[in-house]
Amino acid sequence: MKDSVLILSGGMDSVTLLYDEHERIALAISFDYGSNHNAKEIPFAQLHCKRLGIPHVIIPLDFMGKYFKSSLLEGADAIPEGHYDDDNMKSTVVPFRNGIMLSIAVGVAESHSLAYVMMANHGGDHTIYPDCRPEFVEAFDAAAKAGTFVGVRLRSPYTNMTKADIARRGKELGIDYSETWSCYKGTEHHCGKCGTCVERREALAEAGIEDTTVYDD
Repeated sequence: MKDSVLILSGGMDSVTLLYDEHERIALAISFDYGSNHNAKEIPFAQLHCKRLGIPHVIIPLDFMGKYFKSSLLEGADAIPEGHYDDDNMKSTVVPFRNGIMLSIAVGVAESHSLAYVMMANHGGDHTIYPDCRPEFVEAFDAAAKAGTFVGVRLRSPYTNMTKADIARRGKELGIDYSETWSCYKGTEHHCGKCGTCVERREALAEAGIEDTTVYDD
């Protein structure tokens, strides 16, 4: 049954997928790429893996913080406020982040003779994140299959779901979302105003989940 590697950030979506597919996950990988919020997310990834008895590794990607341009890598003050539909949120894109992380995860999967890599992208990501869209998923799946001896495949079961759909699934699984991190600013508490905070609040409300997250606003 243990045939998959999961990319696990410690956010709502990937933590939900961790619980949803825990019987298949042989290894979870978190990437420390120098984002404002890595230090807030990764401890939650560790917490949930320990709870489920799933091996977890952290792979540093320091070069992204040095050579890539994104407000996600430039400190809390660089993060815009607003909804994901707003053009200013495009500054949070880390160019080809998922492509890079998936490539590493595919190499890890093949090294461990595992058949799948999983990521928790969802329909709400499609607006501004090109490497979350269905056409990217399809293309990367084909590349991974063609580029590995074992024919590693990409599974992204939430691609066409909304974040509220994912929250509903998490509710069914009994996940406490206060044990996840979303805010792009990475300060002591969730800011409540950046795109991912707004999306988090809306999803939890739509799913009928009491939001016990501490927000600054």
